[in-house]
Amino acid sequence: MIEADLYARLIVGVLLTSVATALALLFLSAPYGRHARGGWGPSMDTRLAWVVMECPAVLAFLAIYFAGSHALEATPLVLLAMWQAHYVQRTFVFPFTMRPGGRTPVSVVAMGFLFNFINAYLNARWLSELGSYTTAWLTSPAFIIGLILFVTGYRINRWADRVLAGLRRPGETGYKLPRGGLYELISCPNYFGELLEWTGFAIAAGSLAGWTFAVFTAANLVPRALSHHRWYRQRFPDYPPTRKAVLPFIL
Repeated sequence: MIEADLYARLIVGVLLTSVATALALLFLSAPYGRHARGGWGPSMDTRLAWVVMECPAVLAFLAIYFAGSHALEATPLVLLAMWQAHYVQRTFVFPFTMRPGGRTPVSVVAMGFLFNFINAYLNARWLSELGSYTTAWLTSPAFIIGLILFVTGYRINRWADRVLAGLRRPGETGYKLPRGGLYELISCPNYFGELLEWTGFAIAAGSLAGWTFAVFTAANLVPRALSHHRWYRQRFPDYPPTRKAVLPFIL
């Protein structure tokens, strides 16, 4: 099989997986975090699980990217920096802001690892080998709009994670209601920020791989945000009735 055939089949596979993921998560919450439950086989420490799941998006991406013939060109390097800005933080910083003691099923970790490896291949290979970018692309309207969306989403995502991490003081347990900023409009600003990030990246990269990842991100995060929203409403009787799940004023 030549690489073009493999690449096309993986793109189709991710899109089909996006549909299956969205349908499954609308009826079944992924069993980690506040929705953790038994019956999913062996589990591992959640902080370690995040590092293992996400590391292909950093390490495999770098290896595949720098094997490409366009790896040192300006536009691919900027897109590489955008990708790594998210995933270095998500892989090696974010997990250690979590409270210790959580458990995540190994099956979930394995699925996350496999997806991140495939996604890293699709996007890194396009940026540094299969795609073609001129330096002028960095000043194009599409790139500028995409970069603005990406940076905005990145800042929202980081801010929302900090709010959640700061809800409990040392020694406290249980869950608290997040307040302030976008938390007054939606239950999951962290997911909203990530949706903005990868939509922005897809626009900036102008690639089918980027858009495929944006679709998968929505298929994964929107249903999970709806699950979080229902969980908040059930747990907190005074939960603000006007607060939406993930898209301000809409959903």
